[in-house]
Formats: sequence, C-alpha cells, structure tokens
Amino acid sequence: MLFFSYFKELVGKEVTVELKNDLAIRGTLHSVDQYLNIKLENIRVVDQDKYPHMLSVRNCFIRGSVVRYVQLPPDGVDIDILHDATRREARGG
Repeated sequence: MLFFSYFKELVGKEVTVELKNDLAIRGTLHSVDQYLNIKLENIRVVDQDKYPHMLSVRNCFIRGSVVRYVQLPPDGVDIDILHDATRREARGG
C-alpha cells in the first residue's frame, strides 16, 4: 500500500512508464489503483521509430504486472513524506 498512496499523489503529473517488453511510454498520470495498474493520458512513445503503430494512441491502461519501472518527475518527489511513510510501514502501522 505504500507505493499506491505515493502514486496517488502523482496524479496529474507527467511520468514515464517502462514495460517489461522494453516499450517506454510517457504521459500524464490519470489514475492508479491498489494493484498499481496505471492509466495514462496524452501519451507518446519514447522510441517512436521502434513502435510506429503506437503513434495514433493517445490514452492507455497499463496492467501493473507488466511495469518494469516508473520514472517520476523530479518535482514530484517529496522525500520527507516518502521517508515517513516508509518508517510507518516498517513499524507495521
């Protein structure tokens, strides 16, 4: 639940999601659920030459189990909140 609550704070910000099949998609985070399924809007593929069929796609839903990495915006990372949440999670409460 730690990451779910953290990702909820990033709704409306631009993130890059790299999938396990090496496809990287950049877009605005519209929503995320407890399984870390992600819905992105206004997407663009990072390597458009490799994935030309994705040029017409504007919105997408990404199943959490296929996500390799999520690159966060530098201004979207509040280290203090993340540290506090990690400590609470480690204590079990």
